[in-house]
Amino acid sequence: MHVKNLYKCIEHLCNERVIIYPTDSVFGLGCDPESKKAVMSILKIKKRNINKGLILISSEYDQIKKYISKKNIPESNINKFYKLWPGPFTLLHPANKNVPIWIRGNSKFVALRITSNKYIKKICKNFGKAIVSTSANLSGFNPCKNKKDIKLQFGNKIYIMNGYVDHSKKPSSIINIINGEYIRNG
Repeated sequence: MHVKNLYKCIEHLCNERVIIYPTDSVFGLGCDPESKKAVMSILKIKKRNINKGLILISSEYDQIKKYISKKNIPESNINKFYKLWPGPFTLLHPANKNVPIWIRGNSKFVALRITSNKYIKKICKNFGKAIVSTSANLSGFNPCKNKKDIKLQFGNKIYIMNGYVDHSKKPSSIINIINGEYIRNG
């Protein structure tokens, strides 16, 4: 990854724009989760209902802790599930009261992941916070796995981080941290 490309991604995030970046299994659409304008752009692109909520992905715990209400999370589950990070595990946490609807949807939970993906780690580290993470695809299309897919679905409308998708065939597992229930097995 070229430094210029990374800084262009950060510039887009700071200017409330959407980027496309490589993840563990597909390319992802990302933006600043604190920008309603940017998140609404992603929802429009994906034709996704605001009530569904979105995943936030980060390079470290400090970037996501402000979204979490630790009330009702058993200490044993924190010890058990935080050991899965960094990695392909999204943990549903009780949302802090300040988490906006455009992130949590109509849920009382917020979906958070600390990644081991080198591209996302660099983005989050340089941006200084978590970003939204959802698969890069238009409604009715398969998620993009390479630049050819991106060009077919998006043309040149969204800035792309150079890099390659990791070899994981499955999306991340999603686990409710309160009761340990697997919502999605990755």
